[in-house]
Amino acid sequence: MVLPLLFCGFLWTRVLSKTQRTAIFRRLCFLFALRMNRKGITTTKWTMLWIMLCIFCTDIVFGHVRYSIPEEMSKGSFVGNIAQDLGLDVKRLNSGKARIFEGQNSNYVDLIRDKGLLVVKERIDREALCGVTSPCSIHFEIVLDNPIEFHPVTIEILDVNDNAPVFPKDDIELDISESALPGARFVLPNAVDPDAGVNTLQTYALKHNSHFVLKTDTQKPGSKSVAMFIQTPLDREKSEKISLILTALDGGNPQLTGTAKIHINVLDTNDNPPVFTQETYRVSVSENTEKGTFLIGVSAVDADKGSNAHIFYSITKNSDELDLFQINELSGDISLSGELDYEKSNNYEINILATDGGGLTEGAKLIVDITDVNDNAPVVAVMSSSKFVAEDAMPNTVVAVVKVQDIDSLNNGEVQCNINDGIPFKITASSNNIYTLQTDAPLDREKDANYKITITACDKGMQSLCNNLTLSVNVSDINDNPPQFERDSYSAYVTENNSPGDSVLMVKASDPDWNQNARVTYSLEETYLGGVTVSSYVSINVDSGVIYAVRSFDYEQMKDFHFLVKALDGGSPPLSSNVSVKIIIQDQNDNTPQVLYPVQTSGSVVAELVPRSADIGYLVSKVVAVDVDSGQNAWLSYKLQKTADRALFEVGAQNGEIRTVRQVTDKDDVKQKLTVVVEDNGQPSRSATVTVNVAVADSFPEVLSEFTDFTRDKEYNDDLTFYLVLALAVVSFLFVSCLVAIISVKIYRWRHSRNFYQSNLPVIPYCPPHYTDPGGTGTLRQVYNYEVCMTTDSRKSDSTFVRPSSQNVLIMDPVSTETMQRMQRKEMLMECDSPEHVYNYEVCGTTDSRMSDVKRIRPYSQNTLVSLSRAGTVQREKTQQEDGDFSSEVRETFLLPSQ
Repeated sequence: MVLPLLFCGFLWTRVLSKTQRTAIFRRLCFLFALRMNRKGITTTKWTMLWIMLCIFCTDIVFGHVRYSIPEEMSKGSFVGNIAQDLGLDVKRLNSGKARIFEGQNSNYVDLIRDKGLLVVKERIDREALCGVTSPCSIHFEIVLDNPIEFHPVTIEILDVNDNAPVFPKDDIELDISESALPGARFVLPNAVDPDAGVNTLQTYALKHNSHFVLKTDTQKPGSKSVAMFIQTPLDREKSEKISLILTALDGGNPQLTGTAKIHINVLDTNDNPPVFTQETYRVSVSENTEKGTFLIGVSAVDADKGSNAHIFYSITKNSDELDLFQINELSGDISLSGELDYEKSNNYEINILATDGGGLTEGAKLIVDITDVNDNAPVVAVMSSSKFVAEDAMPNTVVAVVKVQDIDSLNNGEVQCNINDGIPFKITASSNNIYTLQTDAPLDREKDANYKITITACDKGMQSLCNNLTLSVNVSDINDNPPQFERDSYSAYVTENNSPGDSVLMVKASDPDWNQNARVTYSLEETYLGGVTVSSYVSINVDSGVIYAVRSFDYEQMKDFHFLVKALDGGSPPLSSNVSVKIIIQDQNDNTPQVLYPVQTSGSVVAELVPRSADIGYLVSKVVAVDVDSGQNAWLSYKLQKTADRALFEVGAQNGEIRTVRQVTDKDDVKQKLTVVVEDNGQPSRSATVTVNVAVADSFPEVLSEFTDFTRDKEYNDDLTFYLVLALAVVSFLFVSCLVAIISVKIYRWRHSRNFYQSNLPVIPYCPPHYTDPGGTGTLRQVYNYEVCMTTDSRKSDSTFVRPSSQNVLIMDPVSTETMQRMQRKEMLMECDSPEHVYNYEVCGTTDSRMSDVKRIRPYSQNTLVSLSRAGTVQREKTQQEDGDFSSEVRETFLLPSQ
């Protein structure tokens, strides 16, 4: 029965979700209770089923993990596998940054995230942590991020027997009258054991005793009251002083004990002990009561007389009560001597002892109840928070999770949280004093990039206490704003004839976004101006927005032009905006005036005829000129370049009209040459000149000869200038040609001498080829031809065996012989010039010419190469006599040794 139930439990916890298990569990419990109620069945079978259901559904009922560990465990001791118990993967612990949130508790437990284990962080003393409170537990939460999760964990600290019972005093002094009857009661100081359960104080034992017995009474955990009763009468005459040992024993294993010595002084008769008016006194006091405040007065009476009736009051205290309360030993008034704290202990039990003058004592109990006051402000702690929230975050996005704690009780411990107004956030309570901070409205980083959120936690006490926590939340930017230009449009004036690359103007756009989303780059929108793209006229700096001129502008061709500049941010996707830019070209005085009339030609002379009878102001001619510039640069003025003292003509400064200023006289020349200067009004001004020929005569034939000579002189001067220029060009050409020729000859000779005289070997004379026996009567079997190349040292000379003449020699007519020889000589020289065909040979001859032999010994190495050059060779053009001498020498050496 148990195994199937365990298997079903495994499927229950691993397959079904918590919500499904809760619903099924409730229904099964209802059906089970109904069935049991109807049939009245109480069998082992159904009991086992109920127990297993409760075990498997524990996580649904309690909703958190509980562990139990003994106190005083060493650091690093294993507590539990939290990952396995919570059903979480270790990877989830790492990715969620799992951590322990303990609030105001001390940090006793540590989480090993990589293994999912809980271990002891520092030694735990249950008595220091909880005092006499039992059970003693540590509560904290396991918090994970992304998504945010928290799991409550409770660790119960089990007591170990590490504290022995302790008496307030090591020595107890008692005065007992010898007349004390059997059964007389003497209250002894209590021993205190801070341990819990069986480890606390259990019983007392009395040693070296023959007159007394002990009786114990349990007051509260860890404390038992003890009283000593007379069993046999005392006899002062036999024993005036009695010493006993009181032992307190706990129930631990091993058992621990504490001892105190009892010293009894036997007195004379005092047979009436004090009697309290009440066995138990009770008083309530608030925790903020000041020191010295009177709490209650106790009273006891004694029926004896005299000194035996005098009563003295005292408190049998433990370590806590010793610091908090005090009693007047004569009056029995109890007052507060320390500070109370409801959160540490809400009540105290005090043993009051009354002792008469004869030594008899009686005890009473005082219960002090502590009432809570609102003296602790709430504490706000952040469990998880995000420093950044996206600008486009949806409403109800979780920003932070906080936990609020107030250790006061009832209304004093109830807390309500709020945040500052005017911000797009809200705070909502989830459970167990845990609050969630969420977005409440759309965010705009350009308006507010950072929010200081103040969380205010206030309790509900009569005098409410509050505490604040400020969180800083930054809004992360998204690219939701395009660049904006500072102006709606831009215009700039540029003077024509500017230099390419000059700065024209700068456009500026800004983007309220942040970082890369706010980085603006500039570009030109491709448009056409007169069939040419705008980038042929201007360019723009991508980063600064400075516009530069690409070419030099000409006002006469283009007055202005428009184009668009595009600003693009660096977001993803990028946003852009455009602005219109107008470039206005300003005119410059860069054109000289152009004379339209009179037309100046080189081939003919135009003359204006002025009759001698012309009156003053007679219109001779009019100079017509234009200037393609604009404005004042095109305003023209006219004047004569040279004027005599008695000038006959003047020109109108504005209209260019040439008029007479006086009557013509006989002294005036027939031929007048006027130079009119046409000047514009620019800065600096530009001018042009025109020559106007004027003939002062009544008829044209009178001045014809004068202007004919003038034309001929002009043509003569033009021809002379042309010839001078031509002569200078020819002389310069001849000089350069000669210089180049001389340099070329020098270079050629230098290279020629370098090629043929660079070797360190001696020059070998040229060896004429094809020498044969003239008579044909020699002793050799056939006629041979040799090429003999001799050095200055004949012992080291080499010779080349060439070939039989029968194979090489051609018989030609005398006419063709010389031609053939020249061809062979030319071929020989070419072979000698080539390093590949230059060899040295050794000629070996014997006294017997028939046994003579010419051997090819070896080619010289490269460093001993013999070169035959035209400069060092005996040419074939030498005289026949020289050839004959050389032929005789060769015959004597090689062909006629036997003679």
